[in-house]
Amino acid sequence: MKAQKNGFTLIELIIATFILVFAIVGVYNSFSTVVILTAGSSSRFTAVYLAQEGIEIVRNIRDNNWLNGRNWKTGLSDTNKDCSSGCEADYKTGTSADTRLGLTLFGNNGNYLNIKDSVFYSYENTGVFLPTKFKRKIVITPDAINPDVLKVYVLVTWQEKDEVFNMEAEEYLYNWY
Repeated sequence: MKAQKNGFTLIELIIATFILVFAIVGVYNSFSTVVILTAGSSSRFTAVYLAQEGIEIVRNIRDNNWLNGRNWKTGLSDTNKDCSSGCEADYKTGTSADTRLGLTLFGNNGNYLNIKDSVFYSYENTGVFLPTKFKRKIVITPDAINPDVLKVYVLVTWQEKDEVFNMEAEEYLYNWY
C-alpha cells in the first residue's frame, strides 16, 4: 500500500489563488461601480426636482393669469417675452409677491441657481442663498397647429468633476378657459 500524502500540489495552489484573486477583483469592481453610481444619484434626483419645478412655475404663471383676468399666455409667449430661446424662473416667478410677473431671458450661458435652507432654489444671490452647480433653462414654444397649446421644455444642467450632465422634462399646457 502507498502512503497517502496530505496537502496541496503546486497546480492546486495556483488554481485556488487564481479563483480567489478573480473573486476579489470582481467584488472590488462591483463595489466601485456602486459607489460611482450612488455618488451622482443625489444630483440626478435634484435635477429631476428642478426640471419638474420649472414646469410647475410655468403652469403657475398660466393659472395666475387666468385668476387675474389676463390672457393665459401673458409673460409666457407674447411679443414682450420670447422664451423660445430659453428663459429662467424660480419658485417666486409669477406669484403675487413677484414684481417681475414673468420669466427672465436665459442669458449667454445662464445663471446658476442658489439654494436657501436646503429647500428653496432661487436666482437671488443674497447672503442667505448659497450657490449650487445647477442651471435651469425653460423653453416655451407655441404649438404650430393649435394656438391654445404651449410646449414647455425644461433643461437642467450641472457639472460633476469633468463631466456635464443634463436632465430634461417636457409638457404641454392648454388654455382651459
